[in-house]
Order: sequence, then C-alpha cells, then structure tokens
Amino acid sequence: MGISERRARDREMLRGKILDAAGQLFVREGVASVSLRKIADKIEYSPATIYLYFRDKNELFTSLCQETFVPLKAELERLEQEVSDPLQALRDGLRFYIEFGLEHPHHYVLTFCTPKREFKDLENAPNFQETNQTGLETFDCLRRSLVRCRDRGLLEFGDLEATSQSVWMSIHGTTSLLISAHGNPHFPWVEKETLIRTSIDLVMRGLRKEC
Repeated sequence: MGISERRARDREMLRGKILDAAGQLFVREGVASVSLRKIADKIEYSPATIYLYFRDKNELFTSLCQETFVPLKAELERLEQEVSDPLQALRDGLRFYIEFGLEHPHHYVLTFCTPKREFKDLENAPNFQETNQTGLETFDCLRRSLVRCRDRGLLEFGDLEATSQSVWMSIHGTTSLLISAHGNPHFPWVEKETLIRTSIDLVMRGLRKEC
C-alpha cells in the first residue's frame, strides 16, 4: 500500500470514528446537548479536526442517515434481483430491515426516530438532498416488492402508498421496540427471534389474497 492509499484509508477511518462518536452522543444525550467539541473530546481530537470532515451537526446527522440508507437499499435491491419468489423476497427484506436496525441501533434511532425539528436549517446541509433521495429510493424497494407480489396474485391490497407505509410502520414498530427493550427489563418480553418471526408473519398474513 502506497503513502497516498494509506493516508486515504486513515482519513476514512477517522471520518468513521467521528460519525460513530456523534451517533452515540446524539442518541444518549440528545442532539441539542451535543456540541462538536464534545464529539471531539470523545475521540480525543481537537474540534478543528471535526471541521476538516463536517461543517456542523446537520452534516454529521445527514451523513449518519446516509450510512443507514445505503446498505439498506443495497441489500433490498439485491433481494429484488436474486430472489425469484416475490413473497420470499418481501419476507427476507422485512427481516433484514429489523436485523439491520438491531445491529446498528444508534444509526437506526437517529435516522428513523429523531425528530428533524431538533435540527435548524437541516435542508441546507451539504448532503441533505442526496440523503433524502437515497431514503426515498430505499422506501421504493418496499413498494416494488409489494407490487410484484400483487401482480403475481400472491397478495391483495388497494392503495399501494397506504399499504407500503402501513407495512413499514409495523416493521419499524418492531425494530424500535426491540432496540429499546433492554431499557424495560421488567416487561416479560418474548424471545427476540419469536417476536421478529411473529411480526413478519402477521404482516404477511394480513396481505395474503383470500382463496
């Protein structure tokens, strides 16, 4: 590995370190309570280092959202292309969504549970439009998956947009509650895998075409 490649790798590693620290602090302490200086202190760098990579908290936030949408979109598109059974592709996509959220809880909570009103002038972040577009394209994967099932006569529903959003709301509820489950140890939670499987089964059953 040459010097330029090593420097590029080191820059990317530091950028990732900054994002990880920001994500943890945003979720734990709330966006308003986190400054760039606090993020810098967590990774033991000067605030000036943060500014080499990100203009402000808005750019940090949208970058974290982009890091969530990109792998979600990539996997859902892979399932669309490689899984011939549309019902199985839909089921696999819903499961991947939940498992991705559980594996990346800070990214998930920031992207899907953080009110955007906590950020001032978020639309002016350098990468806002790109991130917003990636998010819409990610959601479009669910729409297409539902349409393929309906076109094959496997599922039956009316309004595509209402159905797509309702399915997402159901799976999002499962994901966000599983993420926060450890915060309520006194509730008698069913085993995680059972909850995931049952949640997906209920969604699929509600959409199945009656014979």
